[in-house]
Amino acid sequence: MDKSLEPLALLLRKRISIIADHAFRDRDPQAHLEALKGAFEAIQHEHGCLKGRIPPRLEHFLSGGSYDKALAFIEPDAGK
Repeated sequence: MDKSLEPLALLLRKRISIIADHAFRDRDPQAHLEALKGAFEAIQHEHGCLKGRIPPRLEHFLSGGSYDKALAFIEPDAGK
């Protein structure tokens, strides 16, 4: 993985973790939503910092909100 994409990958994994935390969602739906918003904003910020320096396909995924695809692009061997 390109070292410059590590912070983005970390944020994308954090988003997945928040989504998967059903206990958190069930216990405090509002806080869960706020955590998701925070993750989204952090991803958007990092994307903005990387604009013009990332591959077009990754740009496409991030611009379209396809965050799972973006993570798979950054870490193609992670799911294997």
